[in-house]
Amino acid sequence: PVQILTYLDGVVKVEETELKPRVGFLHPVLSHNISVFINATRERDSGQYMCTVNVVDDVTSTGKNVGVINLTVLVPPAAPACQLRGNPAVGANVTLSCASKKGKPSPAYQWQRTAPTLQVF
Repeated sequence: PVQILTYLDGVVKVEETELKPRVGFLHPVLSHNISVFINATRERDSGQYMCTVNVVDDVTSTGKNVGVINLTVLVPPAAPACQLRGNPAVGANVTLSCASKKGKPSPAYQWQRTAPTLQVF
């Protein structure tokens, strides 16, 4: 784990990580609400975050005062890149494919056939 934020002896310290300009405590620490904000979330901010509360000189609670939250930053899917492989003629085989380079969770695709347009040859 990488420590990102601490409150010790009345001092808030933000560690030198890529989160430094985007993270902090939401409320004054002494309010007993230890909410943390992360601004401008990025996909790589996803992960497990641990909140550890240590009480000075309390050896009985060591390791017990830990809260864990899993954060998954959702990413909208990129516009799909679609292509046609094969010769679109009667009796031929064709392959239609679409893929998105980004998306979390992975995009799901659904194919539909619309009525053909009238063409004059």
